[in-house]
Amino acid sequence: MAVSSRPQRWLSIVGIGEDGVDGLSPIARRLVSDAELVLGGKRHLALADPLIKSERLSWPSPIGTVLPDIEKHRGRPVAVLASGDPFHYGVGDMLMRSFSPEEMLCVPQAGAFSLAAARLGWSLQEVSPVSLHGRALEGIVRYLQPGARILALSWDGETPAKLAALLRARDFGDSSMAVLERMGGPNERVRRTTAAGFDLGTVEALNTIAVEVVGAASSALSLAPGLDDSLFEHDGQLTKRDVRAITVSALAPRQGELLWDVGLGAGSIAIEWLLRHPSLKAIGIEEGAERAARATRNAAALGTPDLRIVQGHAPEALAGLPAPDAVFIGGGLGDAGLFEAVWSVLKPGGRLVANAVSLGSEARLIELFQRHGGELTRVEIAKSGKAGTSGKVFVWRPAAPIIQWRVTKP
Repeated sequence: MAVSSRPQRWLSIVGIGEDGVDGLSPIARRLVSDAELVLGGKRHLALADPLIKSERLSWPSPIGTVLPDIEKHRGRPVAVLASGDPFHYGVGDMLMRSFSPEEMLCVPQAGAFSLAAARLGWSLQEVSPVSLHGRALEGIVRYLQPGARILALSWDGETPAKLAALLRARDFGDSSMAVLERMGGPNERVRRTTAAGFDLGTVEALNTIAVEVVGAASSALSLAPGLDDSLFEHDGQLTKRDVRAITVSALAPRQGELLWDVGLGAGSIAIEWLLRHPSLKAIGIEEGAERAARATRNAAALGTPDLRIVQGHAPEALAGLPAPDAVFIGGGLGDAGLFEAVWSVLKPGGRLVANAVSLGSEARLIELFQRHGGELTRVEIAKSGKAGTSGKVFVWRPAAPIIQWRVTKP
């Protein structure tokens, strides 16, 4: 008789709602009651208290330090309690990185997004789901488009008021807001207001915010690369709008990729890279403290607070950073060893784009082009400007030409 080699599903992840044990299926109840170890937040453990017959453990801080305790029980029944759907902004992802799917059994419930959509009559496929739990509030900025519907998980009871203030500051004060508290339980409450008139008083820490964005199109960030230069705080070191759009296109971002922006300056290239898709990541390397701080402010203002900034001189500051999928070098190309250091760690198939203005940098790009191939492009842009004092005569005013080299690593 053949013996199955399929591993035992000893690690259960059980979604639990505000209705506690009453909302659990018979299978979920059995998984909790049979577990030798039950883990969860204090609220989760209290909700499941009637079922827990053995050791219980509340989440430590940081939460990842609990993994050795779970490992000690490997092969014996362990139950992890989580809110709603453990694999939607939940603990499922953390556990999956340490244990295989074949060892787990997940019994989810409707999560906060599904519950909120059901309460409001919104179609989830037309909603932008955002987590503000443990994340910077400014991360929601990229989703602020007129007519958009957003569901946001709160960090605490103060998050709704802070979000209302952000909406007002960005000229979206007419946006409607709904704050949904303790959904699925006996103390559920849904209150509606606007960002401009927000005055809900005390809000439960466990809440989800729904926003219908109302405002002028000019208040929203463009979905295309090449944001207006006036949106960036800078000291003159800024890749201008037209060249920036060309540069981001040349970097060709794809889902989940990491960019190194070497010579970050105001951070415009890295920020525009991140705005192309929420899965993208970027690390900016900037030697100057003031410029690094300025780039941090720009990233927050433009909805990419996850931009990681490393202050230091390249190539030394590159040591230990995760290998990039794309690299932009906007300055310092003549620094000894910079190109070689970047090229050596760039992933195969990765793209490198470098812009040059000075004759010295141009000569360096030509040298690298001759050695590694790729494509050299001369970008010349002229914009209309007034001539004379009458204000009625316009002429073309050319900007300094940009030499751009783009190359893909074999």
